Amino acid sequence: MKYVTTTVASVMFASSVFGHHSDADLDMNTLVTIEGTVAEFHWRNPHVYFVVETRDESGASVEWALQMGSTVTVSRMGWTRDSLSIGDRVTVQTRPARNGRPYGLLDSIEKQSGSPLPTSFNRDTGEPLLTKPEGTVSSSTLEGKWMADTSKLVNYPGGFDGFFRANLNLTEKGEAAQAIFDERSDENPALNCIGRPTPSMIITTNLYPLEIRINEDEETVVIRSEYFDDERIVYMDGREHPETTERTHAGHSIGWWEDDVLVVDTRHLADHRSPYQTGVPSGAQKHVVERYRLTEDGTRIVVEFMLEDPEYLVEPMSHSRELIYSPHMEMSPFDCDSGAARRFVTE
Repeated sequence: MKYVTTTVASVMFASSVFGHHSDADLDMNTLVTIEGTVAEFHWRNPHVYFVVETRDESGASVEWALQMGSTVTVSRMGWTRDSLSIGDRVTVQTRPARNGRPYGLLDSIEKQSGSPLPTSFNRDTGEPLLTKPEGTVSSSTLEGKWMADTSKLVNYPGGFDGFFRANLNLTEKGEAAQAIFDERSDENPALNCIGRPTPSMIITTNLYPLEIRINEDEETVVIRSEYFDDERIVYMDGREHPETTERTHAGHSIGWWEDDVLVVDTRHLADHRSPYQTGVPSGAQKHVVERYRLTEDGTRIVVEFMLEDPEYLVEPMSHSRELIYSPHMEMSPFDCDSGAARRFVTE
């Protein structure tokens, strides 16, 4: 037999499933071990995929499609587009699809010709494996690249969607929308390479850097996330939100300083079917307020946000985290590929 199934008692797998869809279609309490030959290897975003040819108990040929993180995150683990080659013999452990199709989320992989390749999380702590700066570095301003201090974050099963499921208090309308959401259909914006609006760029800082640029001459602040290449312009010239305006993916952001704290206020966010990866939409009254404060030693910023959307949320949600100054991190283009975005649907 070329693959076996093992049921595990519990799973702390938040970082690896931190992708463009939730783990609802995956059995996160089961491990399938596969021995076979690599038939395909696709180095694309939002997910790297490879296909392993194997045989089932009856001897019939089976092709398993295995999902990983983005090229950005797996590169930081040490993978390259040459880490696997067609014809490589491998042993893989994967979290399989619930419906029995030969599709899964990679847990571990070992090449017959070498040592195990790195996976996307620390098995002891459940934290992402990210590169660290050499020594202590600091900034005198909020400008620069920042990543979450994962040692101070709670690991939620499911990652991104698990975080919001645990922290959003939904109205009946929100619960109903979540219940009927089909992430394997075109109502899922991620399948068309549409990312998630604020505050997602804060929540994804455990895997993707957030960059702040202050343009004093233009009286703007630009906030960027490597995830889905999202970018926002914050107007710092004292203007108010317009009474009526086109609602956009990034929304309309204005900002001001309260002593040394940057306050960002965002409204006019476009309708979005799944901004929290759970099927709870964005409503016309959605409003996000963020606060960014540099610590005294300049090594971190404390980020807080308040999210309200009375159409779908019973009460506002608040969250705070520390981001570490990370000038060594590169802001690589995400360049989402529509074929890779839809791979988990079509397999």
